[in-house]
Amino acid sequence: MGMKYSHGKPKLLIQADDFYDFMSQEASAFFAFINAFTIFLRRLIMLASLSLIFLVGLVMGAICQKLKLPRIIGMLVTGIVLGPYVLDFLDPSILSISADLRKMALIIILIKAGLSLDLKDLKKAGRSAILMSFVPASCEITGYVLLAPVILGINHAEAAIMGAVLAAVSPAVVVPRMVMLIEKRYGTDKAIPQMILSGASCDDIFVIVLFTTFLNVAQGGRANVMDFVNIPVSIILGIILGIVTGLGLYLFFETSYARRHTVRNSMKVIIVLGFSFLLIAIEGWLEGKVSVSGLLAVVAMACTLKFKCVPDVSARLSEKFGKLWLAAEVILFVLVGAAVDIRYTLKAGLPALLMILAALVFRAAGVLFCTIKTNLTWKERLFCVIAYLPKATVQAAIGSVPLAAGLPCGQIMLSVAVLAIIVTAPLGAIGIDCTYKRLLTEDKTH
Repeated sequence: MGMKYSHGKPKLLIQADDFYDFMSQEASAFFAFINAFTIFLRRLIMLASLSLIFLVGLVMGAICQKLKLPRIIGMLVTGIVLGPYVLDFLDPSILSISADLRKMALIIILIKAGLSLDLKDLKKAGRSAILMSFVPASCEITGYVLLAPVILGINHAEAAIMGAVLAAVSPAVVVPRMVMLIEKRYGTDKAIPQMILSGASCDDIFVIVLFTTFLNVAQGGRANVMDFVNIPVSIILGIILGIVTGLGLYLFFETSYARRHTVRNSMKVIIVLGFSFLLIAIEGWLEGKVSVSGLLAVVAMACTLKFKCVPDVSARLSEKFGKLWLAAEVILFVLVGAAVDIRYTLKAGLPALLMILAALVFRAAGVLFCTIKTNLTWKERLFCVIAYLPKATVQAAIGSVPLAAGLPCGQIMLSVAVLAIIVTAPLGAIGIDCTYKRLLTEDKTH
């Protein structure tokens, strides 16, 4: 008896095909479910990591505040402990965008700084502000070149790279404290916080250019004169770009108000933040073509808004960015702490600590030189020295680059960079917080 056919195909084969199609659909649905569940778990882990960053960071900050210590110490410790080198509680997806999150937090405090700066006060600083942007860093690098070969046993070229890694002051530590002093009007009669704030903002540009040049030489390249020419170019173009952006925003806000389309202050904050991120992006787009400092552009934009807008408007904007900084500060310092590999600190030892402290003496001499023939008292000059001690953000960003580049001295450089963050960030923060009332005078004329 023959088999029956349907449309020219055996019934058994049709059933097999149907079964195969059914199983394929089920398998696809199953794998889609697994994929969706995995994404959900990753997001859950990311949210848990953010929760730990905020909650533990705030608690540790509050504990330190209760102990009369700067809040950033608790946040740095939180990052170190929760980070990948101790408990490893933070999701890798958070750590992979850590540098971007840190930069976003830094942008917020720089906007706040720009909205707090008065151009008239900045003019008082004049020569000293310009010198502070490169002289202290140059002196510290000189200290490493002279002493590191003796103390750490590295050659002079490697010592220059180490100096460039460690010479940058931390705007993340210094800027919010200078903003606080401007608001409390300590030292503002002689524009001391404004001088330190502007100098610290330019200091990083100078140091990073030197670091790139020294690293290139160590890898067999040659120093390029244009790299040094690009330092003032980057500063000038950054300021111009910021002023143009600030004027554009001011005209937009004023035109909207004139046409009865009032832009709420909360909306202004979002718009200003959006343009700030754009300025940083422009720096990246123009890299290799034209040097532009995105961070300086952000400060210049905020300064222009402060100068052009009605005082009440700039004051409200400054207040709102101050509230944003409460969250941004936690993210910034916890993630800086998470970037610190505590194992390298243990390897660094006493010679590394001695080298850091000796180089800070050179740095202090540079700061004192910048304030020669000014109307600052010795107490005020001492405060400038203390305010220029902290290191954190730049060292966390570039400390591991020499090791990744395969330099023999890479490990010792990373060890010293990590130790410098742990020692100088709390030292500088405590120094500023504990001495400003004793070393600076309060301006009571306003």
